[in-house]
Amino acid sequence: MTKELTIAVASGKGGTGKTTVSVNLACAAAAAGYKAAYLDSDVEEPNGHLFLKPCIVRRYPVNVPVPAVDTEKCIACGACGEICQYSAILCINKSVLTFEKMCHGCGGCQLVCPTAAITEKSREIGFVEEGVAGEISFVHGKLNIGEAMSTPLIKTVRSAGKNNLLNIVDAPPGTSCPVITAIKGVDFVILVTEPTPFGLNDLGLALDMIKELGIPHAVVVNRSDLDNNLARDFCREKEVKLLAEIPDDRRIAEAYSRGELAFSAASGYRGVFEDLLIAIVKEARR
Repeated sequence: MTKELTIAVASGKGGTGKTTVSVNLACAAAAAGYKAAYLDSDVEEPNGHLFLKPCIVRRYPVNVPVPAVDTEKCIACGACGEICQYSAILCINKSVLTFEKMCHGCGGCQLVCPTAAITEKSREIGFVEEGVAGEISFVHGKLNIGEAMSTPLIKTVRSAGKNNLLNIVDAPPGTSCPVITAIKGVDFVILVTEPTPFGLNDLGLALDMIKELGIPHAVVVNRSDLDNNLARDFCREKEVKLLAEIPDDRRIAEAYSRGELAFSAASGYRGVFEDLLIAIVKEARR
């Protein structure tokens, strides 16, 4: 492979095995000789490091711009509050109030202020750590407790994955803004699901999101059971490709509970993830 490829691993709900698939795919990629990176963009609850056990070599904060109001220049005209779509700045009784955690950093309030009373200051929302896990480049972000807006941090994690031939993005669960930010611009998305009514309901929501974004995609079923056809029937009905089924194997659960990788801890699963990687790269190159 000579061209950079970015694969996102997502899911309609939490707990389906998204991180299990992501970290084991990263190991399969390294074993196949790829210059690979694992990017954990689930910044509210990153856990890929528990399995890859990276050596962290760099840590840096991520800041967002928020308004700072000079009360001596402010004439309380209210223009700033009128333009803000998120109520992050309001003029009440000739006083301007700012709500920094609601600010999206667009700079609109600064642009419309007639007296240049508004400037920008930086506010830290979290941090990014970079390192190595064997032959795998490792990046993850951690959102500060109490922060409501994770997208700027996710964008920083994504941008840190440049210069690798194969990037594996571990996306947040669900179908909201953080997920869209994490998968935007990727070459291929793997949707991990489980063969249960709840899992397939949320897979349907995730499929609607992916199709709206126009990103090539396929499904991987985790904790699969040969006698359970729910996921197979669902994929057939939705006309979405099912790339792999990972059996409901106690050995994988035990390895997971110890923070170990199925790729190396459970006999026979190295080949499962190697074959899955080959299938993903083939689909992404179409």
